[in-house]
Amino acid sequence: MLATSIVVLLIPLWILLGLLFLMVGLGVLGRIQNGRYLRPIVTVLMKVPLLKRLLTKAHRASLERANPELASALRKVEPHAKQLANPQQAQKVMSRLTREERAALLEMQEQQGGPELEATNRQMRRRLEKQRKRR
Repeated sequence: MLATSIVVLLIPLWILLGLLFLMVGLGVLGRIQNGRYLRPIVTVLMKVPLLKRLLTKAHRASLERANPELASALRKVEPHAKQLANPQQAQKVMSRLTREERAALLEMQEQQGGPELEATNRQMRRRLEKQRKRR
């Protein structure tokens, strides 16, 4: 009788210990190879709308602290993300950015190894080369 009541009283403790173990596990996965094993878990969690909202908010806040120019550039580019495949639309979006924001965005793209913004004509290619040389 006494043993069952102690087990029932310890349920909140077991729940807290389980959550602590989960947090430690995620922290360790985030440290191993720069989060290589954590990324698939986060992509699955991003399918849940509430978690997606929370993770996006946390990412924006950390990006704002680390690199405010890049955060500002991404805020301006985000509404037009679907149309960036069109070179004219991409040029229009890039023209709205300040020099610092543009440089931060191009630097992020180079670091990630993602596709660079394609220059559609000679004038745009020269402008992009000048920006790269200024850095």
